[in-house]
Amino acid sequence: MTTNRAQRHEHPRTSSPAHTHPHAPEHTPRMQMAKLAPEVYKAVVALEIASKKGLDPALVELVKIRASQLNHCAFCLDMHSKDALAAGESIERIVMLGAWEESRHFYTEKELAAIELTEAVTVLTDGFVPDEVYEKAAGHFEEAELAQLIAVIATINVWNRIGVTTRMVPGHYTPGQYKI
Repeated sequence: MTTNRAQRHEHPRTSSPAHTHPHAPEHTPRMQMAKLAPEVYKAVVALEIASKKGLDPALVELVKIRASQLNHCAFCLDMHSKDALAAGESIERIVMLGAWEESRHFYTEKELAAIELTEAVTVLTDGFVPDEVYEKAAGHFEEAELAQLIAVIATINVWNRIGVTTRMVPGHYTPGQYKI
């Protein structure tokens, strides 16, 4: 019996509602951090709330998406992309964050300074945040606003590390699900 190429690469379908499409199976989380370390989880939530005060919500979402891309946190990418879309952000600007240096014209100079600072703080390639990156951000943000931005970047990095380590499952979040 011979099969054509399309038949050989077809994914089997099952009658299970969870497997009605040809996608890979969903992974399971390693643990439920909020249940196992509730005081830590509450403290990070409090940090989250405090960190974004006084900042433009759209900018905050762009920062969270970019850090989550760098940290490969699928759960946070899912959450913050959906929150950004629900808040009116364009798909184009969200998608272009992965190549922001080549698509600078999609963002304001202030947003670019925040994105560049996010990358420098998240990656710490040289072991520090370069002066020129910090100075550029300082030129676009008032000092108190810059302090808040640094706190947002640090906080999303905490969330990303929790999400990646505990293997939080993306795809089930709906905008506003967590009232933070």
